[in-house]
Amino acid sequence: MADIPDELVKMERSAEAERAQLAGLGGEEYDAQWQAWRRAAEAFQAAVSEHSAREGMSRAELEQAVKKAVRSTEEDPAR
Repeated sequence: MADIPDELVKMERSAEAERAQLAGLGGEEYDAQWQAWRRAAEAFQAAVSEHSAREGMSRAELEQAVKKAVRSTEEDPAR
């Protein structure tokens, strides 16, 4: 796998941080935070698709590599 773009790593970390903030929320707060997580996750997915297409690489392999890089460098923020 080629180098993983820092921007994709940052985007995945951001999405994971938004996901972690769901813990303990309920009702409207949960719904609002879920939307924030969804927007961050969708932005990450779109960026992965764009980068993989531009570079002619497997989208799934790129996504997996980014997620592995993020999870190997920090603890799960939801814990």
